[in-house]
Order: sequence, then structure tokens, then C-alpha cells
Amino acid sequence: MDRTSVAWGSGLLLIAVGFGAFGAHGLSAVLPNEALAQWQTAVQYQFHHGLGLLLVAALAGKLPDRALQKVRRSLLFGTLFFCGSIYVLSTRELTGLSGMAGILGPITPLGGLFFLLGWGHLLITALRGSDMR
Repeated sequence: MDRTSVAWGSGLLLIAVGFGAFGAHGLSAVLPNEALAQWQTAVQYQFHHGLGLLLVAALAGKLPDRALQKVRRSLLFGTLFFCGSIYVLSTRELTGLSGMAGILGPITPLGGLFFLLGWGHLLITALRGSDMR
């Protein structure tokens, strides 16, 4: 098992649970429903990709190390850019960062692109078969 992917995956899951609870109990009274829904979307994507990193860890030894690193980095960057930007965007009125929307808005799809790259690379590696150990 790949300890690095396990560590990153479990760390993302730990934070996702905390952020989910914070959204449900701390932000629900101060954010509009639309912003709260955005926050929860970020939590869900972070949770899914934390689990994805645990899947990547379970594939260690069957997936070439280089492919494993590419998938792991893609999922991490995707989480940072996609989820991170949504967390900030959903709380921008509360935190006084309204002016950041123009900067953070384009970062969200970049994070989605990293998610697609990670899963796509895993798919291609699996389909090639010869690259699998």
C-alpha cells in the first residue's frame, strides 16, 4: 500500500468531515442557502477524492509508480483548486473577500480539469494493461 496516498487521502477525509460539520452547524445560520449548497458541494468533492486517493493507495504494486504519482498529484491539485476555491467563493460575503470572485472563479474549473486528468490517467493506465504490474 502506498503510504503517501493513504496519508493524503485520510487527511483530506478528516478535513472534509470537519468542514461538513462546520458547514452544517456553523455556517448554516450565517450563509444563504445557495452559498451553503456550494460549501456542501466542495465537501462532497473533497470526500470523494479523498476516497479516490485511498483507492490509488490500494492499487500500489499494481499501478506503475510514475502513474501512481501522476494520479495522486492530479487529485490533490484538483481538490486544492476546485474545493478550495469553492470554499472561499461560498464564504466570500462573510469573509469580506467578494473581490476575489474574479480571480477564484476561473480556478474552480482548473481544479475540475485536474480531477479529469487524474481519473483519465488511471483509466488509460488500466486499459493499457501492459503498464499494470
